[in-house]
Amino acid sequence: MTEFRTALPEDRDSLYRVWAACFDAPHIVPLYESEPGRYDRTFVAAGDDGVHAVVYYVPRRIRNATGGVDLVGGVANVATRPDARGRGHIKRLLSMALNAMTAEGCAWSLLFTGTPGVYANAGWSTFELRHPSGTLAGAATPGTRTTTRRVGPDAWPALAALYERDNARRPLTTVRGPEDWRLRVPVWYGPPVELTITERDGRPIGYLAARWHADAVELLEVAGDQVAVFEEVTARAARRGVSHGRARLPVDEATLTALPHLFSDVRYTADTTGMVRPITTDPTETVRAPTAAHWPADYF
Repeated sequence: MTEFRTALPEDRDSLYRVWAACFDAPHIVPLYESEPGRYDRTFVAAGDDGVHAVVYYVPRRIRNATGGVDLVGGVANVATRPDARGRGHIKRLLSMALNAMTAEGCAWSLLFTGTPGVYANAGWSTFELRHPSGTLAGAATPGTRTTTRRVGPDAWPALAALYERDNARRPLTTVRGPEDWRLRVPVWYGPPVELTITERDGRPIGYLAARWHADAVELLEVAGDQVAVFEEVTARAARRGVSHGRARLPVDEATLTALPHLFSDVRYTADTTGMVRPITTDPTETVRAPTAAHWPADYF
């Protein structure tokens, strides 16, 4: 007999086996274990042989279209054991999670997926974020007063100050606290991602999280003086023999002004992996705002 309930600490090993069978994603367990109250927000279909299916959510404070902050239920780690699929477990568990989000005061729900059909029937709808890519601009020569260096988690106060300045009113961005910078950001932006800070006269003016490939660079998160950061990217790309790039950047005035310092030609691709569901508030204006961004370090 299958039981539908919240997870218990003794489900831990069975839960992790389900995720290991469904995902090649080493970030799942460290992020999950960093969340207080995680078992109360983890909903499982379980039998005598352990967990068959799971839906999990985390409450996150996310900025809305008016510059305010909404409590949002971020759905993550949704999985069904291969031998238990096709039984409707996820639909029932999503309903349980929604009830819990409502009780916790979440205004809406957010998730990212490559299988939108799983969630569409439960009320989630897709939205689109546009990301630029193209041929990198010619290598610039950073000013003699400007330097860039790699940093680790201990640099988070300087990064956080730049992040807050850039994202204080940006729709769809997460309000990060010290624990996010100490625990979550390193999981997403640890090696092989390179986290660098750019300084002018010793003062932080920008930072970048980037993943370098043999033939391209992927900009995951940027804050601060984008021109200075982009010029450092093109200089480094020239040294590495990299000629193309893609970036997760909002389509706002500051970015559009700085973009010629990164790309000599620009193409936009649509990212439709995001889905939202109203609970007490319709998030449509938030996710459709041209300045909206959801940085990878804030995935659930």
